[in-house]
Amino acid sequence: MKFSLWTQYGALNSKPVFEALEYSLIQAKHNVVKNDLTADVHVIWSVLWNGRMTGNKQVWEHAKRQNKNVIVLEVGGIKRNVTWKVGLNGINRDAYFGPDGMDDSRAIQQGLSLKPWRKQGEHILICGQHEKSLQWRDMPRMSHWVMHTIEEIQRHTNRPIVFRPHPRCRLEAIEHQYQNVYRDDPVKLMDTYDDYNLTFRNAHAVVSYSSNPGIHSVLEGVPAFVSTHSLAYDAANDIDFLHDIENPYKPERQQWLNDYAWTEYTVEEIAAGIPLKRLTDKL
Repeated sequence: MKFSLWTQYGALNSKPVFEALEYSLIQAKHNVVKNDLTADVHVIWSVLWNGRMTGNKQVWEHAKRQNKNVIVLEVGGIKRNVTWKVGLNGINRDAYFGPDGMDDSRAIQQGLSLKPWRKQGEHILICGQHEKSLQWRDMPRMSHWVMHTIEEIQRHTNRPIVFRPHPRCRLEAIEHQYQNVYRDDPVKLMDTYDDYNLTFRNAHAVVSYSSNPGIHSVLEGVPAFVSTHSLAYDAANDIDFLHDIENPYKPERQQWLNDYAWTEYTVEEIAAGIPLKRLTDKL
């Protein structure tokens, strides 16, 4: 099978991840080319059609028109810039990461654990995301979505609301238009490539359409309201059910955690072909 790695549209930190996947493909006797539209399977970095990754949109659309598979490499959330997502035909819950129903061995290996569901909290945390991502297709402007979400939440609770914009999609000062709404701008952590602070301290619930805060919220034991595109969805509340914000659903999470642990890999694991083997039945 012929795989095309679209390295020219990769983020600055993508090189070792592409190289690891290339090694695993060669070891599996596949043909590997670079930036070639004639391939059977395309490999791109993220589905954020912005900056260096803008060109991936053309690759994605070309592959979809030809009914060809696309492997999407992306920054992970388990150990940011240490583990990396390797999914087929999308990101987050839209992607295929391999068979589910896994045991807890990899969750333990990854150091993943679940804090008990929180019994008390004070505010509602709304987390924005980048509106130029494929995940935001068919959605309103991020600013409009945030305002609608604030207004919907305020119909069902008097709790304070904290709005946290995406680090690269900051938006205007929306919070000034509402009473009891506050802003929490992400702060970049020193000596990191692109890590930002994130805390769920005193949060009663988190609202996150499909990005990593929804996952981390569930891990921290804070009920999350997310869309069907979120990897947290199977352990969270549906974002359309914000009327339940005062009494959120708190499901059993262990099987969700076991399967989530198989969505990200170290560079060494990618080179060893672990994610490739899990995707093979769909390629």
